[in-house]
Amino acid sequence: MGRRGIGRREADDDGPGRRPAAAVIRITEKQKSQSNPGRINMKKLLLSTTAIAMATTVATTAVAQETTVTYRSWSPVIQTLHKMVEATEAAHPGIAIDVKTFNYGEYLVDLQTRANSGDMPDLVGLEPGALTQQYRQQLAPAQQCAQSVWGDDWQSKFYPLAVDQVRLGNPEGDENFYGLPVLTQTINLWYTVPVLEDLGLEAPTTYEELKALADAARESGYAPMMIGAGDGWIRRDVFMQLIHNVAPGLIYQAEAGDVPWTDARFVKAMQAWKNMFNDGIFQDGALGLSHYPGAVEVIESGRAATFPMGAWWQQQAAGDNPTPLSENLSGYAAFKFPDVTGKGAPDDFLGGIDVMIGISKDADYDAACKVLTDWIGGAGAQTLINTFNDLPAFVGLRPEKFGSANQEAVWDMFTEEWLPTVKYARQLASPDVKQALEDALAAVAAGDKTPEEGMAMVQAAYDSSKG
Repeated sequence: MGRRGIGRREADDDGPGRRPAAAVIRITEKQKSQSNPGRINMKKLLLSTTAIAMATTVATTAVAQETTVTYRSWSPVIQTLHKMVEATEAAHPGIAIDVKTFNYGEYLVDLQTRANSGDMPDLVGLEPGALTQQYRQQLAPAQQCAQSVWGDDWQSKFYPLAVDQVRLGNPEGDENFYGLPVLTQTINLWYTVPVLEDLGLEAPTTYEELKALADAARESGYAPMMIGAGDGWIRRDVFMQLIHNVAPGLIYQAEAGDVPWTDARFVKAMQAWKNMFNDGIFQDGALGLSHYPGAVEVIESGRAATFPMGAWWQQQAAGDNPTPLSENLSGYAAFKFPDVTGKGAPDDFLGGIDVMIGISKDADYDAACKVLTDWIGGAGAQTLINTFNDLPAFVGLRPEKFGSANQEAVWDMFTEEWLPTVKYARQLASPDVKQALEDALAAVAAGDKTPEEGMAMVQAAYDSSKG
C-alpha cells in the first residue's frame, strides 16, 4: 500500500475535529520551507539535475545504439548519394551512413591506401573482375546478405548478366560473391544533337563516316571525338569496343590462355586505336586530358561532336543544375561504335555491371547488408534510379518520372534493346593485365611503342600473373 493510503487511515482513526496527518505534514513542510527558504530551491535543483542526467543517459544510449556504415566509391555521384542516404536512413532507423566519392582514378589511389593501412570502408565500390579480385581478401562473401533479404532464389531478382559477371576472375573453385551488383550499363558512343544538326550529318556507322564527321567538326570549330585519354579506363573502354569489332570474344579467350595477346587480331585493334589519333578522330592533346572532369566540361559546353561514354551519361540530366544540353537529356543521343573492319559491326554491345558493392570483413555485416540491399532494391535504389545514374541491376526498377520524350526513349532503348544483347563484360579479370593494357594503349598512342610492342607488354603482364 502506498504512503498516501496509510495517511488516510490514520486520519480516520483520529476522529472528527482533529486535523488529518496529511494536512499536518503539508503545514510542517510549508513551515520548514519558510524557516529555510533555500531548502525547497535545493530540492528543485536536485530534481532538475536528476532529470537532465536521465535525459543525457537516454540520449547517450540512443547515440551508442546508432551504427555508422561508411561507403567509398567513384559512383554514384555525390548529389545522388546524399538523396539515397536520406531515403535509406529513413527506412532503417538506427543506421547512419557516411559517404564520400572521388573521381575514378583518385578512388583507386584512396582504396589502395586504405587497404594498405587496414582502414577499409564498410561498403566498397567495385567493378567485376580486376578491381574486385585485387581486394578479394578484404571482402566478406555477400551471398549470405542477399539470401537473408530475398531468400534462396535471390539471384532471380537480378538481370542474368549482372549475376554472371559478379564472380569474374574468381579463383577456380571459389563460388563466393564478393559483392552484389547495383547498376548495369552498356558502353557506346554519344553525339551532341545540335552539333550534328549544324554539320548536317547523322551518326556514323562506318569508320569512313566517322572520319568524315571528324573532319567536318574540326573545320567548324568543334572537337571531333572528345576524349580524356589521360585516364586509363576510357582508353580501355575504347579498345574493348575496337577488339570486339575486330574479333568478338577474342579478349576473353586470351584471358583464359587459349589465345596469345600478341595474336594478329589484337595488333589490328591496337593499330585501329593508333589510327584514331593519326586520323584526327580524337581532339588534339587527348592524352593530356582527363575524361572527368576535363572532357566533360567541353562536352557539356556544346563544343564536342561525339564522345565515348556509356549508359551512365544519362545521369547528367539529373544534376542539381544541369546544362541546357543535359536538361532532360535533350541535347544528346547514343549510338553504336562504328564498324572498323568493313565487314559490319557486331549486333551485341559490351557492358554488364557498372557498379557493384562489396562488404568489408571489418564491417558490421548486418548493418552494411541493410544499406547495400536497400540501395539495390529498396527505397535507396528507387531514389538512385530516379536520377538516371545508370541502368538497374535489380529487375523491375524504372524511373518514376521522365522529363522529356527523348529521355524516356533513350532509357527504353538501353534497357529493352541494347542491354539484353550484352554477351561480354566491359571489364578484364586480371588487375595486372588490365594495367598493362592501359599502359600499352598510352604508349602506342604517344608513339613510344608500336602496336606489336604494345601487345607484347600485355602478354608479358599475363605471363607474369601466371607465375
